[in-house]
Amino acid sequence: MHRADQHPSRRTFLDVTGALMAAGLTAGCTPDSARHAPAPGATRMPVPATGRHQAGVTLPQPAQPHLLAVVADLDATVAPGPLLAELGQAIRTLTAGTDTRLLGLPPGDLTVTVGVGPRLVRTAGASLPGASGLPRFSRERIAPRARGGDLLLQICAGDPLLLPVVAAALLDQAGDRVRERWRQSARRGTNVSVGNGITAPRNPLGFIDGIVGPHTTAEQRRDLWLAGPPAVAGGTLAVVRRMELDLPRFAALSVAEQEAVFGRRRASGVPLSGGTAASGPELGAKTPDGRYLVPANAHVRRAHATVVGVGLMLRRSYSTDEPAPGLLVISFQNDLRTFTATLTHMETSDALLPFTTTTASATFLILPGFDRQRPLGSQLFG
Repeated sequence: MHRADQHPSRRTFLDVTGALMAAGLTAGCTPDSARHAPAPGATRMPVPATGRHQAGVTLPQPAQPHLLAVVADLDATVAPGPLLAELGQAIRTLTAGTDTRLLGLPPGDLTVTVGVGPRLVRTAGASLPGASGLPRFSRERIAPRARGGDLLLQICAGDPLLLPVVAAALLDQAGDRVRERWRQSARRGTNVSVGNGITAPRNPLGFIDGIVGPHTTAEQRRDLWLAGPPAVAGGTLAVVRRMELDLPRFAALSVAEQEAVFGRRRASGVPLSGGTAASGPELGAKTPDGRYLVPANAHVRRAHATVVGVGLMLRRSYSTDEPAPGLLVISFQNDLRTFTATLTHMETSDALLPFTTTTASATFLILPGFDRQRPLGSQLFG
């Protein structure tokens, strides 16, 4: 398949994205439970590309500061198995620093995480996790090209120069077998300690984001990783949503009004019900006159896993500057209902949603880990 006429060449992309990187438009991509940030200029340790799980979901820690997400479609005549195996081999050489397409750049903590969309999953099995897409939600303004997709390349690194170079290498590997839909660079804020050894970054609205999640091994086994069937075991499900934010309108609120929207203190992340940020809100706590300390429409209440009746999601948000100030949100979970039920519950009365408009949306099965004997995608596509 030939790329659309309006699609920029890879040379153009390298030039343009390089300029964007220099302007500081890229972002980090690592777990919300990162413990200690490295000192500026510190050497970032390599992250193994192979293993039971793909890198870039719970590893590495601490957080890489830069991310590039590329969403593409496969030509309908292309068998996904051989293509994914080639991409896995390219990821191994790129992360090892032995691929000449790195142009001499050291890979450092580079990770590439690959996901496949519902259309490809259905070719392997209509009942498999990841075979269903997302329903339509309110407050969406999504162009057809920015909804769905067959392939996700989530590229993360400490060095922003790596992102366009690695993307170009992987797209070159895929050639005319894929056609890019959209891409997004984003950045992740500096981590803030919230207690219990957990840190999380601030979002563009000034609040600490991603405090709640499956941080422990037991929680990740329960709510993050797919345990079966064997074709997907070791993978997870990712929802990718890009949102514009109405920053001026939110900034016009008083601090107390902003805190009522989130249900947390802006400075510390502590719930309005008290305690610590990591301990979570006491949703039943009330004032002497009977008002909930955490308002009924506060985001922390409407999105609370216990209230919704779902598991935890590993949710990360990244700040974006183009096409408009906003967020790129990536949510990992082993049941798509965790995300869909939560957003459905939020839509009824979440005070945060009126400040957001979703402009891109897709869901992917993050493939199980791979190695030399077990190529990327081989469990699902043979």
